[in-house]
Amino acid sequence: MTRVYYSLYDRMISEERLHKAFLKVKTAKGAAGVDGQTIEDFACDLQKNLEMLLKELRGKSYRPQPVKRVEIPKAGGGKRKLGIPSVRDRVVQQALLEILQPIYDPEFHPSSYGYRPGRSCHQAIAKATMFIRNYERQWVVDMDLTKCFDTLDHDIIIEAFRKRVTDGSILKLLRMFLQSGVMTEEGWQASTEGSPQGGVISPLVANVYLDAFDQYMKSRKQRIVRYADDTLIFTRSKSAAENALKQATRYLEGKLKLTVNQQKTHIVHSSEGVKFLGVVIRTGFTGIQDKKIRAFKEKVKKITRRNSPVNLGKVIADLNPLVRGFANYFRIANCKEVFKELSGWVRRRLRAKQLALWKKPTRLHRRLRQLGYRGEFKAIKMNSWRNAASPLASFAIPNKYLRELGLFDLCSVHTGIPVSV
Repeated sequence: MTRVYYSLYDRMISEERLHKAFLKVKTAKGAAGVDGQTIEDFACDLQKNLEMLLKELRGKSYRPQPVKRVEIPKAGGGKRKLGIPSVRDRVVQQALLEILQPIYDPEFHPSSYGYRPGRSCHQAIAKATMFIRNYERQWVVDMDLTKCFDTLDHDIIIEAFRKRVTDGSILKLLRMFLQSGVMTEEGWQASTEGSPQGGVISPLVANVYLDAFDQYMKSRKQRIVRYADDTLIFTRSKSAAENALKQATRYLEGKLKLTVNQQKTHIVHSSEGVKFLGVVIRTGFTGIQDKKIRAFKEKVKKITRRNSPVNLGKVIADLNPLVRGFANYFRIANCKEVFKELSGWVRRRLRAKQLALWKKPTRLHRRLRQLGYRGEFKAIKMNSWRNAASPLASFAIPNKYLRELGLFDLCSVHTGIPVSV
């Protein structure tokens, strides 16, 4: 029998809980909200700020501020709208999350992986791979929802939470966050639907909302994997996939009032490759999506610009977090050869950078003689991408030298790693 919680608000009004919530918010960092107050500003007078929040929560006079609208470019074009709450509101949201997440998370669908404690993208990818290769469910419905976070129905959200929590003060606080409004360049705008991406509580709101869909698909004996609003449905035949798509669309649009993007939603066989969370899952192997490789290269190019005066040691220090993060994320794929190719390309970028810093061939020749090379050396164009792959550049800036400067080696990462789901 599902347990229902009647009285939770008293747990919110604790200075210790608010302090712990602030530490979580501080760790997550983040920009200032509409009031311009940064995390550092809030921390400067932490005791007073927490006492003020506590007083407002106890007296039930607390009112969240509008979220600050920020738009960031999406990889596929267009803009993604973020809503950045003020620091004080993030603290209260974090405290609320600490109370609600342990209640709802254990009951979520086992194939839901987005924004859940102890769950990851790697596990979602591994689960999808298992369905395709072990269960031979190789016809896949790749579903795309139009502006999912922005179109969540507020009444459905509250009713979904009410199934487990009947404390009116908690539900009222949640509704206030949903309806706090948005501050744009044109001024304040009402928020009549949606849960702003950027809010601390928003991922839990989305998971509670979409769990109804997950459970519906489970009752229809459909195999799914969902990460936030990215959903895959796995079937054994094309006709079964078409039927599953109809079921899913009917429920999402009819019951949850969401919109399925018919242009981007499609059925695909694993032999063609299923794109999911940056990888391409095929029947026999997993690769990296081309757009992710292109994005990685663009970031490397920005750090290793040849017209920048930054020395090679600093460039490598700036480059390593990017390279390490890319390697650690995509090591789940069968990408040993891709890593090998990218590793060589990164080293060539660094050699091109160093040649440009030396400016004149005489600097290059001096370096070669310091390393013990003798004879006459050909003068080369120092600002040339082609010459960065020349023997002279490789002799003067060998792999060993780049390793000594601390360059993270992509080839040192084991790929195709098994992940427990």
